[in-house]
Amino acid sequence: MRSELAAKYGHKIKTVEELVRAVGPFPRSKRIIMCHGVFDVVHPGHLRHLVYAKSKADLLVVSITSDQHIDKGKYRPHVPHDLRAQNLAALEAVDFVIIDTNPNPLANIAAIKPDFFAKGYEYVASGMPQKTAAEAEVVAGYGGEMIFTPGDIVYSSSKLIEMAPPSIKLEKLLAVMDRFGLRFDDLRRAVDGLGGRRVHVVGDTIVDSLTETTLIGGQTKTPTLSVRLDQRRDFIGGAAIVAGHLAAAGGRVKFSTVLGDDPFRDFVVRELQRLGVDCDPVVDKTRPTTNKNAIVTDGYRLLKIDTVDNRTISNDVLERLRGNISRVATDCVVFSDFRHGIYNRRTIPDLIKAIPAGVFRVADSQVASRWGNIIEFKGFDLITPNEREARFALGDQDSGVRPLASALYDAAECKTLILKLGDRGALTCRSTDHESLDSYFVVDSFVERLVDPVGAGDALLAYATLALMTTSSDAIATILGSIAAACACERDGNVPVVPEEVRAKIDHVERQCDYR
Repeated sequence: MRSELAAKYGHKIKTVEELVRAVGPFPRSKRIIMCHGVFDVVHPGHLRHLVYAKSKADLLVVSITSDQHIDKGKYRPHVPHDLRAQNLAALEAVDFVIIDTNPNPLANIAAIKPDFFAKGYEYVASGMPQKTAAEAEVVAGYGGEMIFTPGDIVYSSSKLIEMAPPSIKLEKLLAVMDRFGLRFDDLRRAVDGLGGRRVHVVGDTIVDSLTETTLIGGQTKTPTLSVRLDQRRDFIGGAAIVAGHLAAAGGRVKFSTVLGDDPFRDFVVRELQRLGVDCDPVVDKTRPTTNKNAIVTDGYRLLKIDTVDNRTISNDVLERLRGNISRVATDCVVFSDFRHGIYNRRTIPDLIKAIPAGVFRVADSQVASRWGNIIEFKGFDLITPNEREARFALGDQDSGVRPLASALYDAAECKTLILKLGDRGALTCRSTDHESLDSYFVVDSFVERLVDPVGAGDALLAYATLALMTTSSDAIATILGSIAAACACERDGNVPVVPEEVRAKIDHVERQCDYR
């Protein structure tokens, strides 16, 4: 399915080389005027600028800055460059659009040699800025002319965006699907084809508990709340629920973990058997099975009580895990790191060395408030950290998410990086050529009714892993992973997402895209 904009106006969008061939060398019989900018949101000030520019020449070429060179905010641009190009191409006044992969338009001005290069009046109202002067020098060098459009009306797209970021999740999805030639039936076929792959999950098990209570009152002398116990529900979590999601999606799953010698051990093994996961735990009598008990009062999470021992595993336990990794016949190994003892700087190199040759390798490091670093899992086929974990790994709290993802991709030396952005969706980085227009893409969140965001990353990890293995498409992997994450967010507790839910969400999104 192509978006209506792409189908009708995509022919206007050219590479620089295509445009030069189309318009011919300078000087030409038809005069060309060129404008350049971000155009994150096209507003009346932009339209006035473009219409005025078109009145001065026969053909109007609009050049837009590609996403990787926009640094006006951590999450800018809100509208990706392929959609921004389509928006401009749909304007009658615009004849051609190019996406500039350079940090400034100088190279493209020199290549295209427009008769006129148009800038807004605000660029010379208080003296010509250095960047504008550099552009004027290039234009003058081949005999072109700078034009400054009237400046009595100026609107800031940044201010408009800060008031209300645009909601364009469907448009972004269709743009990604257009780019990779995908239809919704391709997503459905991918879901149908997830089954049968052997996956070995290695990681920290957590038992997540919800203790539901009702507020009775508080003491008058101390700030102590009094609640009545209503019920307690236990769910497998951590790497165990990753294994559960993979099995629910159709994987043949083996799970290696460390459990304590306590009742939770039996609960975990029993639950995983019910889900079709072959669990092979190493029982460590010196530590408890990790339990995180959230006390919920009238729908609000009042307190969380953790029973946990984050000490590193012993050499004996490490050797048993290494043996499991090297011995289990599998198509894929997933290292699911929650920093509860299995993974640390001492153990990770040995565990990685144990992975058999030719096995698809996936790592996820959900370290929350604990020490951990996704970069320690170098050379993996897929890694799926969230933004906070990426910033921690790189010591970078300031960069925008695109340069952040690029830096993490290079540091981790991975093949595919899916950077989870919470309610902003996911950004996928897929190439070391970060100047390429296809090096990354963004898929917005599909959540419509948020109930519980905890565990969404586990569902994304599972479905993205199987989809990437079976289709070799990081676009399909990101879309299906994001849809599975949305399904997990729209209910309470850690319950594996099944393919029927993913298919239903695909159908729903397609209906929304068709405006039915």
